[in-house]
Amino acid sequence: MQNDSLALEKKSMEIIRPDDWHVHLREGAELKSVLPWTIQCFQRAIVMPNLPVPLTSLELVQNYKKQIISNVPSTLEFSPLMTLFLTDQTHWQELELGFKTQTIVATKLYPAKATTHSDRGVSDIFKLKDCLKVLVDQQRPLLVHGEVTDLNVDIFDREKVFIEQVLKPLRRLYPQLKIVLEHITTKQAVDFVREQYPFVAATITAHHLWINRNAMFVGGIRPHSYCLPVAKREEHRLALIQAATSGEPMFFLGTDSAPHTLARKESACGCAGIFSAPGALIHYLEIFERENKLENFEKFASIHGPQFYNLPVNKNKISLLKKAWVVPGKITVDGSAGSDWILPFRSGEELTWSLA
Repeated sequence: MQNDSLALEKKSMEIIRPDDWHVHLREGAELKSVLPWTIQCFQRAIVMPNLPVPLTSLELVQNYKKQIISNVPSTLEFSPLMTLFLTDQTHWQELELGFKTQTIVATKLYPAKATTHSDRGVSDIFKLKDCLKVLVDQQRPLLVHGEVTDLNVDIFDREKVFIEQVLKPLRRLYPQLKIVLEHITTKQAVDFVREQYPFVAATITAHHLWINRNAMFVGGIRPHSYCLPVAKREEHRLALIQAATSGEPMFFLGTDSAPHTLARKESACGCAGIFSAPGALIHYLEIFERENKLENFEKFASIHGPQFYNLPVNKNKISLLKKAWVVPGKITVDGSAGSDWILPFRSGEELTWSLA
């Protein structure tokens, strides 16, 4: 009862400025439209490399980083943390140079054809022994989209099967390899990460804390609730909530905010991705408040991520107020209309907290 009253009485919060450890910022006009929603509350962000031309070289990474920084107002402090897109042809020296020059902080494993723009992803991670050795030697993390792409495996089981077929053997072969299993969606993933910490950690998205797989089908096909990995059964959502709010150091914030225009979402073959950046921090905060775990919110949002990446915790603070705020109904791309809208997660809903 004491925790309940404390939650009800809470009218404001100040926490260390958080980071987003998994975000898609896109390019060009879309970048200009979506970036402000990330930099308004996050000081750093791990930027995903699966662009239409994936970031498979350090030159491509550097060019994209310049594009991002050129769109950050000089009055704001924001650092994009870059990643290299791992392919079957990635040379270990490229990886080593990237870490040495601080061009990248990690490399990203997409199983080939697992998600958006991942056709050039890895067909067999076990063949990239030299690259894995660099990661171990440099103590840098392998960021993993954890799904098998075998069409014989049910889409709702692909994360669970990936853990059994890929991650467990990988851990046995490389016990010192640091891994971030990103945007986890299952109880099996929660259990695996707990067992394998301190060498394995996980990001948890806001939308996977809010929706289960029913959200894609209630009242018709709901393309704006479709993402990869797909949302799972309610028992898995509850396991994610328990993990995120637990205060355990192996779980931290990663929105996987992935914007697509209406034309790409509401089509015969709609793109996977949920644009959660508008209100992202509040989406998480409301879950922590519901669970009476506000005392663990700063750890999840601001501390556990940098600790796993061996980076300093931010010094700046951010304030949150118990004041209603409505998620925008739509975000326009480059001032256009019609099919160039992007619909945010929980579009039009009134949230109970807001950024000060």
